[in-house]
Amino acid sequence: MGTLFSRRTFMASMLAANARPNVVLLLADNWAYPHAGVYGDRVVKTPVFDALAREGTLFTHAFAPNPSCSPSRSWLLTGQDTHRLGEAASLYGPLASEIPTYVSTLEKAGYFVGFAGKGWAPGAPKGGNPAGRQFASFEAFLAARPKDRPFCFWFGSHDPHVPWDRGVKFREQIDSGAIGVPAHLPDHATVRGDIRNYYAEVMQFDSECGELLGALDRAGERERTLVAMTGDNGWQMPRGLANCYDLGVRVPLALRWPGRIGAGKRHEGFVTLGDLCPTFLEAAGVAIPAAVTAKSLLRPPVRAEVFLERERHANVRKGDLSYPVRGVRTREFLYLRNYEPERWPAGDPEMYWVVGEFGDVDETPSKRLVMGAPESEPWRLCFGKRPAEELYDCAKDPGQVRNLAGDAAYASVKKKLAAKVEAWMRASGDPRAKGTTDFWDRAPYSGPKGRQK
Repeated sequence: MGTLFSRRTFMASMLAANARPNVVLLLADNWAYPHAGVYGDRVVKTPVFDALAREGTLFTHAFAPNPSCSPSRSWLLTGQDTHRLGEAASLYGPLASEIPTYVSTLEKAGYFVGFAGKGWAPGAPKGGNPAGRQFASFEAFLAARPKDRPFCFWFGSHDPHVPWDRGVKFREQIDSGAIGVPAHLPDHATVRGDIRNYYAEVMQFDSECGELLGALDRAGERERTLVAMTGDNGWQMPRGLANCYDLGVRVPLALRWPGRIGAGKRHEGFVTLGDLCPTFLEAAGVAIPAAVTAKSLLRPPVRAEVFLERERHANVRKGDLSYPVRGVRTREFLYLRNYEPERWPAGDPEMYWVVGEFGDVDETPSKRLVMGAPESEPWRLCFGKRPAEELYDCAKDPGQVRNLAGDAAYASVKKKLAAKVEAWMRASGDPRAKGTTDFWDRAPYSGPKGRQK
């Protein structure tokens, strides 16, 4: 009798394993919202993302709460606020191998895991890349996978990361004259040229995702695969990447799971990249680690706000200093608290360690254009020092350039949002909730010296 029960249990387990979906993540490198056709951008063309959104759920308020590459990827992998991850809250800071990720959890549950392109990066991971074993391509991964096991695959594109020199064949499809220039940048041919080149690499990423999804279809795995397509943080134009404004933290996101996620859905609520971790685990029927603070998107959470943070991005301030920020984005407002306002938010005006002057802004012709006009409003917004508090009315000021923190008419709003941030910091175990700390100033930095990351 005992033998029969064991066999039944074994067979039930095998059936459950066969029913578990594959998980595929399509991750762009510095792709900002709303740069996709389905969001209403009339210049960039993203037919693959648009189709994926129509076949599943499109998220209109998805955020990468830490606007820095490896911290954002750590948040996605672990489902935890980055200040809970210690040194991993900073770029080039290590993600401790003992912290469970969705990849490691799925692998323990029997999934075949791997990645191609850019995995968890930049940094020096200990014990292997947290995204799994590296493969030359998705096709190579499919060829190596055991046919009796579900798989988890991470495609990490290098697009649209600077230098924007790829996607050349897509540039001729882009009308520079139709490009909208953000409120904080000058409407100049140099800026339009950079945006055109960035758009071309967005289109390159979209095309590569189409090729990968085609391989998925040819393998007969479309119907049993949960696909997520998104970006790790905002674009690299000045005041984007490494900033907690929308162009640094708001990202495109779509999910498709045929038969399990209804087609044509549109979710307007706040979600984060970290929510992908419990989403993938719940879909696989795997227990979600207790430390996960994010929520599954299979039943999208109802949130009134999303909390934001950053620590050290590039090592660009003398003394290895961070530029700590905490904040909250609601439907109506963006509130930010800059904990060290005497420091340069974009890095020191002289090169300290990497990238160059104002090194938290990566090198582009647009950066040099704005740097050449130090008395201008764009220079102030992109490179100038910032007050301890910032408050933006997102309905009246979608470009988030008019700071209302000192406006008496908004005093009650500022007080309410500041209290929300402080309560979140205390509840989530943020070390900065206890007062000033130099933990992230002292954190190790494995990045290169004297060249762009």
